[in-house]
Amino acid sequence: MPTIGIVAGEASGDLLGSHLIRALKKQRPDLKFIGIAGPKMIAEGAETLFPLERLSVRGYIEVLRHLPGLLKLRKQVAQYFLENRPDVFIGIDAPDFNFTLERLLKQQGIPTVHYVSPSIWAWRRGKIKKIQQAVSHMLALFPFEPEIYHQVGVPVTYVGHPLADMLPLEPDTEGAREELKLPQAALVIAMLPGSRQSEVQQLASLYVKTAKLIAASRPDVHFLVPLITRETRAIFERALYVNGGEDLPIKIMFGHAHRAMEAANAVVVASGTATLEAALIKRPMVITYRMPGLSWQILKRMKYLPYVGLPNVLAGRFVVPELLQHDAVPEKLAAALLQMLDDKSRLADIRTEFYRIHEVLRQNTEEKAAQAVLSLIK
Repeated sequence: MPTIGIVAGEASGDLLGSHLIRALKKQRPDLKFIGIAGPKMIAEGAETLFPLERLSVRGYIEVLRHLPGLLKLRKQVAQYFLENRPDVFIGIDAPDFNFTLERLLKQQGIPTVHYVSPSIWAWRRGKIKKIQQAVSHMLALFPFEPEIYHQVGVPVTYVGHPLADMLPLEPDTEGAREELKLPQAALVIAMLPGSRQSEVQQLASLYVKTAKLIAASRPDVHFLVPLITRETRAIFERALYVNGGEDLPIKIMFGHAHRAMEAANAVVVASGTATLEAALIKRPMVITYRMPGLSWQILKRMKYLPYVGLPNVLAGRFVVPELLQHDAVPEKLAAALLQMLDDKSRLADIRTEFYRIHEVLRQNTEEKAAQAVLSLIK
């Protein structure tokens, strides 16, 4: 039975991996998948050697704190694949973990695919030599990425983004509001503080304080906060209590982030894949993020582009505001959101740009990615 080694690093990688496994199995039902997988990949038939959460660490200082455990984990995974050689290895995101693993396997003659180009176009151009040594084939999600790899001779396929295939061009706002029992005429704000506990800890109080300011100005408002674990829900509920937000019209949801954004007029969102989801659902947003101070200083020194949110990167301009670190304060967040909602011309521009992005990224991603992987199986 042909075997594909596969390692995902977090929830977004688990989603990408599940789509890819499904597409590969359509063409090769005999394939076996094993590595580090999350619940979505496991549901598609992948076997996992270790919990995906072991890799879900973000921020330079946080990684340093967990480094001994991560190095031990990578050594164990590498040893497994060298003793049980897969026909192809796929690293999904998690570049700091996967590139070293891929290099070790490639040196031993195992073809390696990296799914999701790291953001070398933003701040990681020094990584290109490491990528050359590690990757047999790069799968790029964004249209401006292939040229970077062509220039250095790394085989690459532009596959688009699976979310653009998944999400309809026109969101169903009315249906989402009906499903969530929200008034059709109400102002609805979706607030997405991230999927990791560390992110929610950094942002929960900021979001609650922002919600209080918006509610004081717009009494008809409803807030939706989708969270994916009991732990992140507990962190957010604690922030509600500590900041006197128990009486806010907030509905905390278990998951269903897409539905929450469909129901919303606008979104407050932590930077990351969720910003792209909001753009594909055609929602105006304010992007915000906080991280420990030292991690932020390191990131600032490495940054090449003036923006971090994917909608702005894809547009090549500030389509939506970004309030990061010291600018991430309740007064600025509330003001930016309300000003955007009151500016009809700006809302029309945002919507037009997000439709354009959706069309560019809609590429039948999982089929293209599957074909690239299958071409490497002897």
